[in-house]
Amino acid sequence: MTKRSGFWSVLAVAAVLAGPAIAEGETADTVVATVNGTKITLGHMIALRETLPPEYQQLPDDVLFKGIYEQLIQQEVLAQSITDLTPRTLATIENDKRGLVSGIAIEGIVKEAVTDAALQAAYDARFKDAQPQTEYNAAHILVDTEEEANKIKEELAAGADFAEIAKAKSTDTGSGANGGDLGWFGLGMMVKPFEDAVVAAKVGEVSGPVQSEFGYHLILVKETRVAAQPTLDQMRDELAAEVENAAITAKIDELTKGATVTREGEGFDPALLKKAELID
Repeated sequence: MTKRSGFWSVLAVAAVLAGPAIAEGETADTVVATVNGTKITLGHMIALRETLPPEYQQLPDDVLFKGIYEQLIQQEVLAQSITDLTPRTLATIENDKRGLVSGIAIEGIVKEAVTDAALQAAYDARFKDAQPQTEYNAAHILVDTEEEANKIKEELAAGADFAEIAKAKSTDTGSGANGGDLGWFGLGMMVKPFEDAVVAAKVGEVSGPVQSEFGYHLILVKETRVAAQPTLDQMRDELAAEVENAAITAKIDELTKGATVTREGEGFDPALLKKAELID
């Protein structure tokens, strides 16, 4: 039986039982049950409730209280029945605790670091010396050989419609279905030979053939524009991640330098990680 299915069973019984007694002055350390000398506290109950799915948390207070109450008692009884924990289980418990507590530390670092002032500073640092960037609206026809590309270019020069040929002959079927249209894009978004040709092209004229790893391109740059600088609000999530990562890295470096750390495992054979039998 899974933990959740057991929890459902307890709730079914709890629904017909009386609610918990009213007490006053409770704290997280208030004992709600004792199992062979091991205390279960109100804090344990509150913490368990916070981990439950929303559909459980919306149950009536008396049902949820009784369900969590019995669940914790049952878990403690079961836990005490195991007297010889394997190295795997002990290692997992320690790893889980380490992960939880370090996560709390990271939350504190992030809360302190990600402020409006920090985001503004990161935004200013990103864009204060930024040069205006050009964006391009272009279309292309992609074919397998240079010979075929040159033939199509002759047809275009004779008055053939670029979009119709793209639909009929381009091996880039995605853009081809749209007449070869690639939409607006900036530098760094296309493969280098294609990008270089776009930058050098004259608006309204077909350039190429240009060879890339995909084949041979005939390129039509329709128009260009100066890209608008993104606002702070548009960049907020990206900048927040940047500030978070920098703050976490700096704090870890600071704590590591102040800690006594020995690295006995650096010379170990990495293949030891596969020796699961060591923790059986």
